[in-house]
Formats: sequence, C-alpha cells, structure tokens
Amino acid sequence: MLSEMEQFQQDLLESVKQMNRGVATRVSRVTMTDAAQARSFVGLSQVEFAKLLGVSPRTLQDWEQGRREPTGAALNKKC
Repeated sequence: MLSEMEQFQQDLLESVKQMNRGVATRVSRVTMTDAAQARSFVGLSQVEFAKLLGVSPRTLQDWEQGRREPTGAALNKKC
C-alpha cells in the first residue's frame, strides 16, 4: 500500500503526463454576463459604471459575477 505522499506523487506525475499529451480532463468556458459586457463596451471601471447606473460597486460586482440579477429601475437603466 502506498503512503499518502507516494500516492500524491503518482497522481501528480500522471497529471503532468496528461498535460504533456494535451489531454484535457476538464474544459471550462467563461462567458461574460450582460452587465460585464455592457461595462466592457463603454470602457468604464466598475466604480464609474456603478455610479452611472446609480448602484453600489458591490451590486454591480454581484451582477457581473452572476450572483444577482438587476431588477426594477436598475434593469431599465441598464437597457
């Protein structure tokens, strides 16, 4: 039976071999939220864009990271 360290070393070595073969075990795709795309389009910082929309920078961050969705008046301003 392998020790914990030996198992870790074997797993790490196998990961490096897969990487060198170009075998992807997981592929992640990142898509921008509408809020992030809109801010990117106008070229403003989060603070500037949040001020323009009349929301806190934290609220904008939540929208951009998909934790919250704009609602009500904020949604109308965004459009």
